[in-house]
Amino acid sequence: MGLFDRFRKKKVEKISAESTKITTELEKLCGNDKEIYEALLNTMVLDPRKIGTPLKEAVENAKKAEKEKYSAIAREWYRVAGSLAIYEGNAKKAAEFFTEAQRIFPDEKFPFLKDPEKAVAKAQEYYKKHLT
Repeated sequence: MGLFDRFRKKKVEKISAESTKITTELEKLCGNDKEIYEALLNTMVLDPRKIGTPLKEAVENAKKAEKEKYSAIAREWYRVAGSLAIYEGNAKKAAEFFTEAQRIFPDEKFPFLKDPEKAVAKAQEYYKKHLT
């Protein structure tokens, strides 16, 4: 085996490892519905029980931070509130909180807002399967 043969073998192994994609449970659950996957990817918390803040308190924190002109903190609290509303199965409230987060930072778009009911239904499937 020559010098170049060893190089080719390592290159092939590297390419094979890079092309192997790990499919997450959320991707499996969403299947071919890429819109719902994208909607949940940055809005859904996989285990919201670990957040440690109730929904009502998250909303209060968001409003307080916004009133005090801490817009980045307010946005994050609205995101937390939206994620908790998804966990509770409340699509209307989740959409309300993500709309508030987007209002504060208009450049941040939430695909979740296209079809909140469908996204929450899919999230509920995930929670029933993985958190019970």
